[in-house]
Amino acid sequence: MAKFIMLTTLTDEGRRTINANPDRIKEVNKEVGAMGAKVLAQYALLGPYDFVNILEAPSKEAISRVAMALGARGTLQTMTLTALELDDFIDGLKK
Repeated sequence: MAKFIMLTTLTDEGRRTINANPDRIKEVNKEVGAMGAKVLAQYALLGPYDFVNILEAPSKEAISRVAMALGARGTLQTMTLTALELDDFIDGLKK
């Protein structure tokens, strides 16, 4: 399965939701799983992004559906990057 980095920024509504119910973060992770992706790791950030998520999904199309579904809620904005295993990256350079 492919790996992806998803950077998220909360909207004002998202901040209100998390402030009122911090456990909502883990509930969303379960929803992401139901959409076909798996959260491998998640970190809260200080800076221009609020969270970084390391995700696994079967394809770019699958992770795009997750990003669109989450963004459509109006509580966050995402930036999703494809991640390559370092050894795979190096092997690709040698070909």
